[in-house]
Amino acid sequence: SDATLPPLLWLPSLSHSPLSLSPTMSHRKFEAPRHGSLQFLPKKRTKHHSGRVRSFPRDSDATLPPHLTAFRGYKAGMTHVVRGVDRPGALMHKREVVDAVTIVETPPMVIVGVVGYVETPSGLRNLTTVFAEHLSEEYKRRCYKNWYKSKRKAFTKYATKYADGGKDIEEQLNRIGKFCSIVRVIAHTQVKKLNLRIKKAHIMEIQINGGKDSAEKVAFAKELFEKEVTVDSVFTKDEQLDVLGVTKGHGYEGVTTRWGVTRLPRKTHRGLRKVACIGSWHPARVSTTVPRAGQNGYFHRTELNKKVYRIGKKGDNASCQTTADLTEKSITPMGGFPHYGEVNEDWVMLKGATVGVKKRPLILRKSLMNHSSRKHLETIDLKFIDTSSKLGHGRFQTFDEKAKFLGPLARQNR
Repeated sequence: SDATLPPLLWLPSLSHSPLSLSPTMSHRKFEAPRHGSLQFLPKKRTKHHSGRVRSFPRDSDATLPPHLTAFRGYKAGMTHVVRGVDRPGALMHKREVVDAVTIVETPPMVIVGVVGYVETPSGLRNLTTVFAEHLSEEYKRRCYKNWYKSKRKAFTKYATKYADGGKDIEEQLNRIGKFCSIVRVIAHTQVKKLNLRIKKAHIMEIQINGGKDSAEKVAFAKELFEKEVTVDSVFTKDEQLDVLGVTKGHGYEGVTTRWGVTRLPRKTHRGLRKVACIGSWHPARVSTTVPRAGQNGYFHRTELNKKVYRIGKKGDNASCQTTADLTEKSITPMGGFPHYGEVNEDWVMLKGATVGVKKRPLILRKSLMNHSSRKHLETIDLKFIDTSSKLGHGRFQTFDEKAKFLGPLARQNR
């Protein structure tokens, strides 16, 4: 009978015990920081295809003369330089190092207008905008979706305001000088000077800093109307600047590339470049912090503190000459920059890499911070600038050097 059974069998089974009703938590074997930053969400393609300045440098020093704080250029490519290090106390002091550099072509920009902003509790408010009398075709093209079908009447009525001596224009300029605390010029690039096969100018606002008051800034802006501004009037050698632009696009990519998560073991079923667990049963949805596949690249980014190694001028065939390398040569490497071509306008040499592919429009902005470290204040002494071919393992720096080494070619003796 049941009474003869051992007492232990009368106990309820462990599966029905009240201890098993409490949920048990699993744990991960190793702790680790998360993969990928959440600061850059959402990871989607940018709307600002040619860069956008969100902040200009603070206008705090009224003793400086009025000056522009940004410029636009086009990425041509990269090369390398040899320079001497002048940093007392550093391990590399008085020694030579090789640095990668980026060349940004910067044809002169044209100032076509001025805009004044009033500071309000909810942000900046545009008070009024004044345009120049004569505007170029490449600027007007940007006003139209379809230039060849349009009547091309943009700004024709506005230009009549200058007919009576520009009284209305002067009145608006005085309003800006009287009421506005922030004054910016409207400038456009001259894309016709480049071989980029585009005809619409890139337009941007550039803030004017310096000057004792807004009226002085407005006078400075009016003086620049319809004139060209060169990059060496905005930046100088050895200056630190910020680069704003759009990164290279990579399309739709998986979690391993997009977020840097660890690959799963080799024998994993249904693929190993995945996230093993995308979340718990409850809450019954996938958290926004879990890495997922999607768009990678073509994001707007701002890179701080790029040092200007050299600024080259248009038509200077000895712009890459140094004290140690007296060869007369320009910045364009043999065969041209891959996917870009020749650099025939002004150019800026920046330390390191910049965002974007070749031909991408970049914004160069004056640095937002005051620099004090030796590294940032160092004077750059370039010993050598490489201009060998970037299409292969370039052996020669110039075509003359190549001809001297190879001698007369058979095709020249025909």
